[in-house]
Amino acid sequence: MHLEWSPNTKIDKKIWDRYRNLPIAGCKIQATYVWIDGTGENLRSKSKTMDYTPSSYKDCPTWDFDGSSTGLAETHSSDVLLCPVALYADPITQGNNKIVLCDTYNAEGKPTRTNFRHACMEALNQICDKDPMFGLEQEYQLMDLNNRPFGWPVMNGEPAPAGPYYCGVGADKAYGREIVESHYRACLYSGLDVSGVNAEVTPSQWEFQTGPTIGIKAADDLWMARYLLHRIAEDYGVAVSLHPKLFPNWNGAGCHANFSTKEMREDGGYKLIEEAVKKLEKNHAKHIKAYDPSGGEYNKLRLTGHHETSSVEKFSWGVADRSVSVRINRKVAQKQKGYLEDRRPSSNSDPYQVINALVRTICLNE
Repeated sequence: MHLEWSPNTKIDKKIWDRYRNLPIAGCKIQATYVWIDGTGENLRSKSKTMDYTPSSYKDCPTWDFDGSSTGLAETHSSDVLLCPVALYADPITQGNNKIVLCDTYNAEGKPTRTNFRHACMEALNQICDKDPMFGLEQEYQLMDLNNRPFGWPVMNGEPAPAGPYYCGVGADKAYGREIVESHYRACLYSGLDVSGVNAEVTPSQWEFQTGPTIGIKAADDLWMARYLLHRIAEDYGVAVSLHPKLFPNWNGAGCHANFSTKEMREDGGYKLIEEAVKKLEKNHAKHIKAYDPSGGEYNKLRLTGHHETSSVEKFSWGVADRSVSVRINRKVAQKQKGYLEDRRPSSNSDPYQVINALVRTICLNE
């Protein structure tokens, strides 16, 4: 199936605009609830009408959904609870409409098996005094509906070799920029702390960053940014892949995690960064398991020691080195304070699991 045959590209969006802009009487708004399904990778959503405009996620009611159709429950006990945790403005329907990010809980009130936010918050709540700061770098690939990277030759060929695509400009180097810019603007409209975007090494591969922010927000914003990315690409008739290694001879995709505590950011903090790196080295295998939804199997494909990656088998670190497990920015080394960048998390990793692992290893010494 070629891209131009996508059903979404056949829909006249101007017709939809006619209805999207209709005034709604009274105080009614549309609230779209979003959650992580049983894959631990994919997102689901459904909408409800509310007769008031919530100002916080705490103003949004809990809801439920069919867990048996989303890989989170059996048919005989299929109701799974949606608990709001973050609220965003909706760039799709606009107006006073909202998007509600949710956690999922089973009938006993326990977190579902893909609700890693719960454990992440438990860890973060123990180190509030450290002001933990996170920045996440999400790489992704735009895809044609015939499962080919967007803009690549149709007849099973490949583009010219890597080199001109990273931060590239021009129709022969940057594929799908309109989608990327639409997503960027939508994230800012919604209130996400997205700090930037850029084209990546593989053609039609892009990156956006959430944070740096204190606590859980960078992870919440990453999940919401992923939702918006899929939703906006849907309008363009394009798919998005978060697979860490689509092709063996091209750069894969990661979700690098930047981390610091208040003390690391202060004068003399470099010593604490070095101590953190040593802790990460001792727990390398544990982190590899937490850094992709398959317990490390995806990262075996990506972390080969080639294409700007480290080896999955061996921990390494260095200054300004993109072939290591943990990179220290050159300015951080020069100023002797700042943050570390863990380059191991895969593009389809759960940021809650990543943050949880970093906090428990570095700050809680678990």
